[in-house]
Amino acid sequence: MQVKRFFAADMRQAMKLVRDELGADAAIIGNRRIAGGVELTAALDYTPSALAPRVPNMELEDELRKTASRIVSAQAELSMRGDSDATTNRQLFAGLPLTAAEPLIEPTFIEPPRPAAPAPAAAVDQRVFDSMRFELNGLRELLEVQLGSLAWTQLQGSKPQQANLWRRLQRIGLSGPLSRDLLALTTEIEEPRQAWRMLLAHLARMIVTPEIEPLEEGGVIAMVGPAGMGKTTTLAKLAARYVLKYGAQNIALVSMDSYRIGAQEQLKTLGRILNVSVTHVDPGQSLANALDPLLRKRVVLIDTAGLQASDPALRLQLESLAGRGIKSKNYLVLATTSQKQVLTAAYHSYKRCGLAGCILTKLDETASLGEVLSLAISHELPVAYLTDGPRIPDDLHLPRRHQLVSRAVSVQMQEEPSEEAMADMFADLYHNPAKRVG
Repeated sequence: MQVKRFFAADMRQAMKLVRDELGADAAIIGNRRIAGGVELTAALDYTPSALAPRVPNMELEDELRKTASRIVSAQAELSMRGDSDATTNRQLFAGLPLTAAEPLIEPTFIEPPRPAAPAPAAAVDQRVFDSMRFELNGLRELLEVQLGSLAWTQLQGSKPQQANLWRRLQRIGLSGPLSRDLLALTTEIEEPRQAWRMLLAHLARMIVTPEIEPLEEGGVIAMVGPAGMGKTTTLAKLAARYVLKYGAQNIALVSMDSYRIGAQEQLKTLGRILNVSVTHVDPGQSLANALDPLLRKRVVLIDTAGLQASDPALRLQLESLAGRGIKSKNYLVLATTSQKQVLTAAYHSYKRCGLAGCILTKLDETASLGEVLSLAISHELPVAYLTDGPRIPDDLHLPRRHQLVSRAVSVQMQEEPSEEAMADMFADLYHNPAKRVG
């Protein structure tokens, strides 16, 4: 028997290490929390012994014994109280004779004693509950991984065509829930090529685009998002696009970025080139007051600071944009080169200001479009603009849904996703019962 320990940041990564090192037949014989992650103990060719001693959890068993003792005491007290009440009732109301030792007195109403306040439960060490919660979470993650692997194996055996479509959607980078919804629309199509074309057609229909271009609609338009997504460059492209088409008289630029070095100078330079006025809003200054002189402008473009979600200044910035007197249309700028976790965190951080849609940047550098398309579709974010290069404003485009899907297919991964990746994707679907496969 081969026994080995594995260390990882979470249970899923630890399970992957076990599969890679010992294979799918390895057995998990222990898990515990450690500083910075989890520790798994796995064994190959492991045969559990019926005589293996069980290590008791002394703290938990002590609390269980105390609880059982309190239950027994409470039951005995209730039983004694019930016997006493029954005797009194028989004497007063059942017509039983009184004994000579019992004087005859007029019956008076005696207020029943108020129930005593329950004794406070014994304080339980919080570490016990934390340990139990960790063990249960670990077992749940183990079950999810095992169920995901089993579901993927069964799908390959029973529906190989569906399994092949799952692989192709994963090569694009689409999320598990979105892939499941797309495949549910093509279950009755047997011919593989036709099923694939229908999948892409349904995917294109799921992408939402504005009916009117935001610049044509006018008003206050703000670029929001984390640092490095391309907000300032996108704003420059939008401003140049408008000036080339309508002139510089009815457009103004506003900067709320007082944190990044050179951000205001960059916007000032753009304003001088385009002959457009630039207004700077310092932290603590009222955005409504700064915008008041610009209300006569047809379009006002706002550049915001890319702040961390934990920064208190971000909350103040978002509250300013969401103010009643602003009526700003806020567009979340997302770099298609970002990881799925970064995109998801960006959406949850900036949705508080009310998002009118999203702008996808750096399409010329990305290796996958599925992650950002999954986010836009699942949260119903209209895709307002695309950018695919540094040229201003030539590399700014209006989205075309079928062209966007074709581009997603063209930049898909060349290699097939691994069996472990497919099993992990199916395991993710078991986090929510509504997302299960089949």
